[in-house]
Amino acid sequence: MDEQALNPATLCLHGGQEPDPATKSRAVPIYQTTSYTFNDTDHAGRLFGLQEFGNIYSRIMNPTCDVLEKRIALLEGGAGALAVASGQAA
Repeated sequence: MDEQALNPATLCLHGGQEPDPATKSRAVPIYQTTSYTFNDTDHAGRLFGLQEFGNIYSRIMNPTCDVLEKRIALLEGGAGALAVASGQAA
């Protein structure tokens, strides 16, 4: 589906997100975790070295914020967006 062609109201609700493949949930889950586990030290090294994309720590990124950033980018017609905790953008 071409998300750019959707109505802005539809993008606000559904942009940047697909239903969860395991649960088929349409709503974006709220991830209330602060940190994530790694498969091993090599996996952690690749994530922290930005050689592999993934969750490390919620202040850097989490799946809920990822959807918000994608929606904002779609609504603004941008290549990307960044959502940060209060005070981090100062």
